[in-house]
Amino acid sequence: MRLAERLPFRSRYRLLKRRLHPITKEFGLTLYVLRKSVLAVLGALIVAVFLFLALFGGKLAPYDPTGVDIANRFISPCLEHPFGTDKMGRDVLSRMMSGAQYSVRAGLVVLAISLPVGVILGGIAGMYGGWVDETIMRITDVFLAFPSLILAMAFSAALGPSLFNAMMALSVVWWPYYTRLIRGQALSVRETSYVEAARSRGASNWHIMIRHILPNCFSAVLVTLTLDMGLIVIATAALSFLGFGAQPPTPEWGRMVSDGRIYLMQAWWVTVFPGMAIAFTVLGFNLLGDGIRDALDPKLRRLTEVKWKQGTVSSSSKSS
Repeated sequence: MRLAERLPFRSRYRLLKRRLHPITKEFGLTLYVLRKSVLAVLGALIVAVFLFLALFGGKLAPYDPTGVDIANRFISPCLEHPFGTDKMGRDVLSRMMSGAQYSVRAGLVVLAISLPVGVILGGIAGMYGGWVDETIMRITDVFLAFPSLILAMAFSAALGPSLFNAMMALSVVWWPYYTRLIRGQALSVRETSYVEAARSRGASNWHIMIRHILPNCFSAVLVTLTLDMGLIVIATAALSFLGFGAQPPTPEWGRMVSDGRIYLMQAWWVTVFPGMAIAFTVLGFNLLGDGIRDALDPKLRRLTEVKWKQGTVSSSSKSS
């Protein structure tokens, strides 16, 4: 019987708490740094609102986002329609609330495809080096030689205009950035002393990459993921605006901006409000990404760790 099974519940709790102390300490320090940044908190609130609309916006929308009502077309913002109506009489607010899910879906699909591909290829290139590294990085350079949006437009045109094909095109374009990021991290980590010690004990390259290299890439990947989420929202909206992404009557934000651009002087609200939603969403992810980057910065963490410890000690003394 194991030692943890023979101990009473309170002793097991203390043992578990002692083992998890390094993790909880780092997590608490990260939250402390994030709370001290006003812009990071603002970005987190914007992202939270965006995710809430993506989950429940379609159910909370006051009107049918695809329902046509020609008699009420181009109604300016009022109490009944706070963001007005478009050329088909559809409520702009309802369409914006329902359209958030498409941006989240696009971001998650693109990251779910491009991140594993980039992590695997970048890890292999950085770990093995030689002709393997040269082959992978030359293929990566071919993709990076073209502007990402232009290349995504080419793939979308070849596959056909739809939101799913636009997400696939962005996935094909996005993986080289993670390949270069992971490769650079792997090259810097594989020469460290603990990696050499693991190699001297007979650890395989895959064991070293999974156990030592990839965990050290977590902070850089997390910051990049947060910033890329905003870029993917812009790229998806751009493809839909150009006709390569979502098609009518899908209430995707880029598609809404494209449909309203002709009537900009007549009905400005049809274009301005979806454009503002895109801008604020991207701003929220950028602010949150910058805050996470500062929170994971080792130099800043050392400076704030003393203040955080003083705050925890004073709060515990007050509670006692």
